[in-house]
Amino acid sequence: MTALYRPKSPAQAATGPKPPFPFTAIVGQDDMRLAMVLTAIDPMIGGVLVFGDRGTGKSTAVRGLAALLPPIRAVASCPVNSADPSQCPPWADIPDASVIDKPTPVVDLPLGVSEDRVTGALDVERAIAAGVKAFEPGLLARANRGYLYIDEVNLLEDHIVDLLLDVAQSGENVVERDGLSIRHPARFVLVGSGNPEEGDLRPQLLDRFGLSVEVRSPRDIATRVEVVLRREAYEADPYAFAATWAPEEARLRTTILNARAALPKVQTPRAALEDCASLCIALGSDGVRGELTLLRAARALAASEAAPSVTRDHLRRVAAMALGHRLRRDPLDEAGAADRVARAVSETLA
Repeated sequence: MTALYRPKSPAQAATGPKPPFPFTAIVGQDDMRLAMVLTAIDPMIGGVLVFGDRGTGKSTAVRGLAALLPPIRAVASCPVNSADPSQCPPWADIPDASVIDKPTPVVDLPLGVSEDRVTGALDVERAIAAGVKAFEPGLLARANRGYLYIDEVNLLEDHIVDLLLDVAQSGENVVERDGLSIRHPARFVLVGSGNPEEGDLRPQLLDRFGLSVEVRSPRDIATRVEVVLRREAYEADPYAFAATWAPEEARLRTTILNARAALPKVQTPRAALEDCASLCIALGSDGVRGELTLLRAARALAASEAAPSVTRDHLRRVAAMALGHRLRRDPLDEAGAADRVARAVSETLA
């Protein structure tokens, strides 16, 4: 059983980092939390894009999700978190080949990061000291089998965007420079957040996110007060606050694990496939990525509820987050993406 946070004494607290704000303690933002849970159940959904106002819990949710997720089985010193020593890349130095439980990796990709830092590069120190060409893994290696988080993703430099598009498509990072020819698996869930007032996201990258949600500041007094109360309680004693929410965190973790096990058994009736196609046609969605993502998200939702098959209700509940960011802009339609999807759902899946 995965250990949960317990309160620490002031002396203990001073020697270690405080626990992140619990994922289940986030007030409201139901769509954001649901989207992140669905990608935890089925990483093949393709990631989450969270756009909205500042101070709405976007970064907090990602940090909390990292602590909530079940650990992965991985080789202790493998730089790409391989599950078996035989799967570790041949260029890697593996001093400890024991297989252990590791926290699910959640790696930050900061703005202004260099390409070498992302993909990895020649280990200059070893090259100078020992005259050996050795590879120093980058952020993509660390994120394998986990999450890659980009804050202010809409401000990311174009050449890094292109790099991520290539890796997201292939699931493999290839480095061909400095006399090196390196490749390693790089399969991760991409999570991006940003403020739409600071610029749009390139369509090529936007389409790579499986789900997209918009978050807004609470508009009612009770919700805003609850946000402040929980944050104050956390800041006053983060260990006690985390311990208070530990049962909720454990329940959600169990739900994710059970849903992962149930996912292959969830049936997809032909009627559900036809509903997906009809909805995407009604919205004018390009390609079939919309249908695939919508279906995957609905299956993950069904698995989380222990439902035997996908129903129209599941499709309705995930349609906006799976399709809203894939719509063509219509200058004659002033409705937002979520409203356009809701209208199409009501007309198509009545």
